[in-house]
Amino acid sequence: MTMKNLVVATGLSFALLAGCQAGSDEQTSNEPQNQAENGGQTNNDSKTHSGNANENQTKDNQENDQAKNQEDDAKQDDSAAYPTMAETIEKKGDNLTVTNPDSIYVVANKERNLPSDFVPKNLVEPDVPSYAPKGDPKRLMVQEAATALEKMFEGAKEDGFELKAVSGYRSYERQEAIFAYNAEQRGAEVANQVSAQAGQSEHQTGLTMDISTPSIGSSLTEDFGDTPEGQWVAEHAHEYGFVVRYLKGKEDITGYQYEPWHVRYVGKEAATEVHKAGVTLEEFFSEEK
Repeated sequence: MTMKNLVVATGLSFALLAGCQAGSDEQTSNEPQNQAENGGQTNNDSKTHSGNANENQTKDNQENDQAKNQEDDAKQDDSAAYPTMAETIEKKGDNLTVTNPDSIYVVANKERNLPSDFVPKNLVEPDVPSYAPKGDPKRLMVQEAATALEKMFEGAKEDGFELKAVSGYRSYERQEAIFAYNAEQRGAEVANQVSAQAGQSEHQTGLTMDISTPSIGSSLTEDFGDTPEGQWVAEHAHEYGFVVRYLKGKEDITGYQYEPWHVRYVGKEAATEVHKAGVTLEEFFSEEK
């Protein structure tokens, strides 16, 4: 209350009190003063509350800004959280052997071998249509990847497409036999383009499944990429954590021919980044990424 208002209010109070019969002179003279004092106290309280509110608001804003900065930093560090290929390799004898064979980010290829005694943990049969009979090791995948495959097959079905699993996990010994057969039938050079040598196959990780569709039978050919089902996989696999591992035009990088049927689980986050960038795992997990 301003001084002018105080004077007016005081004058009015005296005028009113002068016409009243009740009350002593002391009470009459003190009432306006108490009103003024109470008014002053109210104003002070308002200022104090306002100041506290501003302080709390400032503190909240600072905390929100700090949380946002931490979130932004976490987003920026996402790519840094992925292991580079240089960090996950060691020399063993004449070969370079991966040190993270049980990671969903493992990169196995012709230059990066899986340990010969490596067997993935938690191998299960995903509940999906399969050309392989029950109990066949080819039906197996690591639990996390198997669950994701079930969701991907269900997603394809909801969109009107039918997928069938062909071949998943292969042991080191099984891959050794497959390569030997291909080399005998087609020559070692051709076999090396279409088949991995033992220790160099992603199938040993349990994170991979070769898939097909009834319209082309159980065949694993480039034709799958031209089918509606193959095109759906290419466009949507990353939504379930899978990437098409061996891309067309990337043969010099992957070491293998284009395989639209070969999907590899790396988790939704990495799969989405790989898909958007249109790169191979070798490129994504390189030091230059």
